[in-house]
Parts: sequence; structure tokens; C-alpha cells
Amino acid sequence: MKVILSRKGFDSQYGGQPSPILPDGTLLSLPIPQADDTVKFTELYYGQKSYYEIVKELNPKNLQINIATTAHLDPDIRHSCFKNRNKNWKPIFGQSGAAQGHLRNQNVSTNDLFLFFGWFKQTELINGKLRYKLGSANLHIIYGYLQVDKIFCFGDNFPDYASAHSHCDPKHKNLSSNCIYVGKENLTFNPNLKGADTFKFSKKIMLTKNGMTKGKWDLPNFFRELNISYHTQNSFVDNYFKSADKGQEFVIQSDPRLTEWAKEIFEEH
Repeated sequence: MKVILSRKGFDSQYGGQPSPILPDGTLLSLPIPQADDTVKFTELYYGQKSYYEIVKELNPKNLQINIATTAHLDPDIRHSCFKNRNKNWKPIFGQSGAAQGHLRNQNVSTNDLFLFFGWFKQTELINGKLRYKLGSANLHIIYGYLQVDKIFCFGDNFPDYASAHSHCDPKHKNLSSNCIYVGKENLTFNPNLKGADTFKFSKKIMLTKNGMTKGKWDLPNFFRELNISYHTQNSFVDNYFKSADKGQEFVIQSDPRLTEWAKEIFEEH
């Protein structure tokens, strides 16, 4: 089983602010804005608040997001973000272009595990409104996962249950590089857990090393012996791992120690 660390959600360029660690520990990854996509920020919800309201509470001056802005909801792994889900919904991650070429070249296939991470910051409620907590750190955190069950690529008959996903929209679906990765019903290494879902915040899924900037990670020592795409041995600097600034998916070679590391994450959650 290969593990893929996949960077997703708001960043300094797209969205322009961190996704929130909500007061209840929810890691709410905010999907990047993308023109003419399939869903608006006003149509996505956490509890009683839309993603649009959450963005504006946290940063009223965010000019990238307005009531008409559409979001690239990918990966789509949080069932509850829509009020009226299709009963046949399945968790899906899509990719295209050079990023999909990278996944193909790395032989990502069935049973491999995507761990989605992004830029997060602690928040608090003040008079019923969300605010970033003063002095809280900018962190890279693993917020969700998907273990691959099926892969559909350009030229395949995409399943009906995937029709609402961004990468099944014609502007993506007609790209020769386009693929979707459908999540399993349950994890192969822990059948008691869903094959795709989100995490609540804990230190176990925090990649950023304590006291350092978000791109400096605290990884177990055995990672030094593994092949990690977009990285070299020089990525290990003193007592931290410097993650690449560019690249959406970092594919880590199969290794029994890697599988055990992943299992420990799920056992805690």
C-alpha cells in the first residue's frame, strides 16, 4: 500500500486564508474557489452555517469569495456538507493534468491510501462569530483520507453516482488526463472504519513540527529511508523534514513501517 500525502484546500494563492480548526475540533477544509464549477460556497454547509458565512466571519475582507463564487469541492469526502445528498453518493477524489500524470507515473492504484492535508489555524467563537484565535500557529494537518477502490479515467464510462463531482463535469471529464478515484466502503486494514472520511484535530495528524513554520514537518525517522516523490534526502534538515513548496501529491513508496504508521493514525481516531 502506497501512501499519498495530498495537499488540498485554501492556500495563500487560492482562498488566501487558512482553513479553520473549529472549536469542536473539526478540521473544515475549505475548497479552493474555481470559476464556473459545480457548487457555490453558499450551498456548502457545516451545521447551520454555509461555507460562505464561515469564510466571511473569519476574514470579512476576503475579496476572492462572494455569494456567487463557486468552489472546487475535491476531494468530496465530507458527506454532511450538502443538506440534500444523493442517496447513491460515494466519496471521490479527482485529478487531471500534470498532477494526474504524476500519480500515473507513480503507479497509484487500488488499495493505495490518500491522506489529505492542508493549511489550518485554530478558531474560537466570539459573540457567536468565528474568529482565528490570536497568536495561534499556521499548521499543516492531515484532515481526511480516501483508500482507493476504483479508478475511472478519460474514455471510461463514469458511474452515475459520480455525476455531481467536479471532475465529472464536461470541462474536466473531456480532458484526456482526467481521472477520478472512488473510495472504498471500508478500510482494508481496519474494516470497522469507512474507506474515506475526515478527522478531528489531534497532535497525531499534525505534520508541522511544534514551534516551526507550517512547511517544516515532524516525520518519523524511518521516512528518511523511503522514496517520497518531489523530495530527496536533502529534504531532511537537522531535526525536521522540509516539505516541497510545489506539488499537490507526494507519493511514498510501500513499506511495512509506513503501513503501521498509517494504522496508528486511524487507531487514535
